[in-house]
Amino acid sequence: MNLILIEEHELGKTLSRRDERTVHLVKVLHKKTGDTFDAGVVGGGRGRGRIEKINLDGSLRISLRLDEDAPARLPLRAAVGFPRPIQLRRLLRDLSSLGICAVDLLGTDLGDKNYRNTRLLEDGGARAALVEGASQSRDTTIPPVSFFAPLDQWLAGRPWEKENAGPAALPLLIAADNVRPEGAVSRLTPTRRPVVLAVGPERGWSDRERDILEDSGFLRLSLGERALRTETACVAAAVLTLEKMGEL
Repeated sequence: MNLILIEEHELGKTLSRRDERTVHLVKVLHKKTGDTFDAGVVGGGRGRGRIEKINLDGSLRISLRLDEDAPARLPLRAAVGFPRPIQLRRLLRDLSSLGICAVDLLGTDLGDKNYRNTRLLEDGGARAALVEGASQSRDTTIPPVSFFAPLDQWLAGRPWEKENAGPAALPLLIAADNVRPEGAVSRLTPTRRPVVLAVGPERGWSDRERDILEDSGFLRLSLGERALRTETACVAAAVLTLEKMGEL
């Protein structure tokens, strides 16, 4: 943990002995009463925390002095065909760590519909992964996560247009696809525009989906000849795109 993050509802409360943040501060960093550490509030500011007391039961009472703003989220929106639940947790963590502005999960023609039955989006697991990613990157903000089924719903709703006003803010639309691509993500011309990046599920896009992506203005660009796991493809495409946006 590069930043100990506190949820707003936890302010003024003690951290239990078994809380992973307590374990990290006391067992890993060997912090004692009076010691300080980097801290922040999820969705709020960041700064320094202080251990005011280590209680007899091992819980911590801490105080916060937050005098810094969180870094701005980057203007890259990532959409991905719903992956396996175990991949989804890692993917949300990594995308949050990269600082992208939003994550959309898509129901797709070739994606396994059983993956959508995960309770990760309902039981707090997704949020925990996003917070873990933010903590790693010394951020206090997390990207919103939305679910659209099928892909057609996402394309029809065009949620990215609700967040960008005016022609100068119109995003560049990219769909990662190795089947008859129009070019490569790595050879994309540098751009200062916001970007919407769509990555298919493990089995890729169907021909029908390729057609509607193209009809919706998406460039289909390759990530190379190798078939990648969904989470690998999404993170690799996001990093390559952020570099072309001048954000890395």
